[in-house]
This record gives sequence, structure tokens and C-alpha cells, in this order.
Amino acid sequence: MKKSSLLLAAATGLGLCACSTVLNNLPGVYTLDIEQGNIIDQSMVNQLRPNMTKRQVLYIMGSPMLTDAFHEKRWDYLYSEQPGGDNRMQKRISLFFEGDNLIGVQGDFRPSSLPVVKESTETSVDVPKRDLDRSMWEKITGLFGDEPDPLARRTVKDAKDASPSAEKGKELVEDGGEQQ
Repeated sequence: MKKSSLLLAAATGLGLCACSTVLNNLPGVYTLDIEQGNIIDQSMVNQLRPNMTKRQVLYIMGSPMLTDAFHEKRWDYLYSEQPGGDNRMQKRISLFFEGDNLIGVQGDFRPSSLPVVKESTETSVDVPKRDLDRSMWEKITGLFGDEPDPLARRTVKDAKDASPSAEKGKELVEDGGEQQ
């Protein structure tokens, strides 16, 4: 009896271990990319320069992940990434200040000594001017109302505006002048 229960316990233990291996390696199962901490990349660190103020560093790097009350002159940024359930990758950088100015950088990133040229990601789009004959309200009221089409009113109005000049031309011809 003891032998069979011991065998059953061993088989159960091996079965549970095998289940976790099988479940972790199933094809078609989506695993999330897990990112934690401050997202840090080399382009951000390249913008850091000696004697930058804390405010300028905050603008570039964001708020530090760790602020220690005992070490107020040190800001620590941590970034941890685990893509698709793979091994976790962790990066860190520590910034040191003297007073309000940046004096040192330590960690997995090193700032570049070359000047930073940041390319613009902005694009501009030329939108053509809309040619509206009638407003939406005129279109809706034209469907249900007894009024004549507003476009027809505009053409009649344009014709009236053009008619005084035509009448002046007729008067010049009648007076013996030439019409141009």
C-alpha cells in the first residue's frame, strides 16, 4: 500500500512539472511584453550634458524611479523588460547632482560626446479649401421647405448685380458713345 501511494505521489509530481513545461511552450499562445519602470533609451541619455539643471534633466528623462531621502543628490532610473515571456532584461542609470547641476552619470548607458541632432517627426499636410455652395442647414431646409433653391436665389441676385452695368452700357450706346 505504501509503495503504491509513493508511486502515485511521484507520478503526480512529474505530471504537474510536465504540465507547466507544456503550457509554457504551446504554439499560438500569446504572451505579453512586460515593461516596468522608466523607459530609458540611448537617445535620451545622449541629450544629457554636464551642468544641466535638475529641471532640464526632468524634462529629458522624466521623474526618477527611486528617490532616496538619504541621497538627495542621486537619482536612479530603472527599466525592466520581459518580451514575450523570455528572460527579463534590466537596465539602470544613476544621475549625480551637486547643488542643482548634473555632475555625473553611472550605469548601463553612457552619454555621447557628439552634439545631439534631433530630427523632427512632425509632418505638414496641405488641405485643399472646401468649396461649399450651400451649408448643411440650407440643404436640409431645401428638402422639406417650400422655398426655392438658395442657389437659384444667388444666381438671380448675381444677375441683378450685373444688370446695372449692362444698363449703363445701353445708355452709352443710345447717347452715341461706344460700349466696351
